[in-house]
Amino acid sequence: MGSELLAFVVMVIVQLGFAGMIIISKLVMDGGMNPFVQSAYRPIFATISIAPFAFYFERKNESKLTVSVLFQIFLCSIFGITANQYAWFIGLTNSTPTIASAIDNLIPAFTFIIAVPLGIEKLGLRSIAGQAKFWGTIVCVGGAMLLSLYHGKVVIGQLGFHWKFAENTGKDVNSNFFLGPFLLIVCSLTYAIWLIIQTKVNEKYAAPYTCITLMCLMASVESVIIGFCIVPKLSEWALNPIRAISVVYNGAVSTSLVFFLSSWCIEKKGPLYVSMFNPLLLVISAFLSWTLLREKLYLGVVGSIIVVAGLYGFLWGKKMETNAEDIEVNKEKMNQLSKSIDLELQLPNSNDQISSELTKTKLQI
Repeated sequence: MGSELLAFVVMVIVQLGFAGMIIISKLVMDGGMNPFVQSAYRPIFATISIAPFAFYFERKNESKLTVSVLFQIFLCSIFGITANQYAWFIGLTNSTPTIASAIDNLIPAFTFIIAVPLGIEKLGLRSIAGQAKFWGTIVCVGGAMLLSLYHGKVVIGQLGFHWKFAENTGKDVNSNFFLGPFLLIVCSLTYAIWLIIQTKVNEKYAAPYTCITLMCLMASVESVIIGFCIVPKLSEWALNPIRAISVVYNGAVSTSLVFFLSSWCIEKKGPLYVSMFNPLLLVISAFLSWTLLREKLYLGVVGSIIVVAGLYGFLWGKKMETNAEDIEVNKEKMNQLSKSIDLELQLPNSNDQISSELTKTKLQI
């Protein structure tokens, strides 16, 4: 009971950490912070915060960092951080925290779509589990398309609560309602690609903290170069107190701390358990953005409900498939065990026959 409660609390903290990143990032970018500058600072602080853990836990790690692994880590830095966060921050600037957290649920569906042709996942349409994964993916993508293409009327208006830091938020995003969700969908796609590549890296290089440190370091260089090319004015890179809080929080909390907590929970409860908490981010973000950022909730947000329904359909099918695989593995183990028991039972019988024949021979002599 204690471990179950601890895992639940950890995953709630993880989603709160992500929700905080969405709210504070939206806050500072609506206040004038360039998303390219925000994207450049995040991996820098992530590298600073996670490097000590990599040194402490993996300084004696014997895994070899080959050229092939280093190149794969480089690809991870491009897809998992640089391209991913540019699409995310610019998409969030032109959208709302509610839509951003809803589209985040597309990641399992995109991962499945990419993994099938690569042979990592099986489609298996003949089984109920395969059909659930397939239709869950279709429903997820359909809900995301609804979020992108349909805005609709205001369902819930702005809350009267006034927060001085949110004076520039709550603006109408009608003119950019397609660009924002589209970039957020691209963000989910790049993250799914990172998951596939990162799986290959983990098979060859058993040092996850060092890997993440290198990935963040590479992304820092990439993001700073791109950021200065697009935003060359040094005044745009200045950090006032709220911006400093944002970049430090995004690097230290929503990257390093959340990574540690998620990794611990994956080890204890498995990746499926962790995925089940993704829709909680939507609820927390919608509430915080409505109360703190004066966000309006539009009719098109119904698409987020469709995305969540598709996600749970996909996860249900995946769980059924995993259970079926576990049953098959257990059956195979039981068959091997029964064969070994039969062999052990036969060996004493053969020894008894040999001893009886020797006894007969002695009597005849």
